[in-house]
Amino acid sequence: MDIKELKEINRLVRGDIMKMLDQSKSGHPGGSLSCVEILSTLYFAQMKTDPQDADCADSDKCILGKGHAAPALYAVLARRGFFPVSELTTLRKLGSRLQGHPDMRKVPGVDASTGSLGQGTSIAVGIALGQKLKKDNRKVYAVVGDGEMQEGQYWEAMMSAAHYKLDNLTVIIDNNSLQIDGCNNDVMSLGDIKKKMEAFGFYVLEVDGHSEEALLDAYAKVTIQQPKCIIARTVKGKGVSFMENQVGWHGKAPNNEEVNKALCELGCKA
Repeated sequence: MDIKELKEINRLVRGDIMKMLDQSKSGHPGGSLSCVEILSTLYFAQMKTDPQDADCADSDKCILGKGHAAPALYAVLARRGFFPVSELTTLRKLGSRLQGHPDMRKVPGVDASTGSLGQGTSIAVGIALGQKLKKDNRKVYAVVGDGEMQEGQYWEAMMSAAHYKLDNLTVIIDNNSLQIDGCNNDVMSLGDIKKKMEAFGFYVLEVDGHSEEALLDAYAKVTIQQPKCIIARTVKGKGVSFMENQVGWHGKAPNNEEVNKALCELGCKA
């Protein structure tokens, strides 16, 4: 798939997110919009995965630590062919398999049930370690929010990844600098993330998290024999002008007027 096609998919995914939140009247737009390019480049260009056989033994794994960004994951999975795009409108509705946080028992393509922040990396490390012990060459990708890095469990997982030399693990940080209570630096400063991850034994790259080209280039470079980390600099609410860098859109669904405005900006049909 070329970059032009990826960009078009990302435009559609952002539109899907807005429509899903409009239907559910609840959810998390800000963090969903910030990780669109991360997820799309993984599922459409980087990972070995088969929409017709989600449990294929040869598939790579993606763990969405920031499970509240499920709308982005669902939209990418649907556009990739894991389930019908029309199902996206059932988000958070009674009886729907598209819950507020992803459930691996119900949604094809979801590799772990997540949402308890800080735990996704531990799950990813456990999977990566298991595959190393089995001499399994599949890759494991953990997509985490920078806010959840304030959890002690996150750093315990990073220490374990380095100790066990998990060169099959890549941690991708959605570094949008905001969380539910405000700016990360005001709530609990993370300091120099790159230096910290390097100190924990990771090979680290920093990229523009909204550049498909930069992300694909980073994936191609992380071949070194140690755990990898890609710090993806992103904008919370990316693609919708009135949501960008606004902490108030962390967990608030837009109203009908706001949805229509967003879809108009994205060039998507209502």
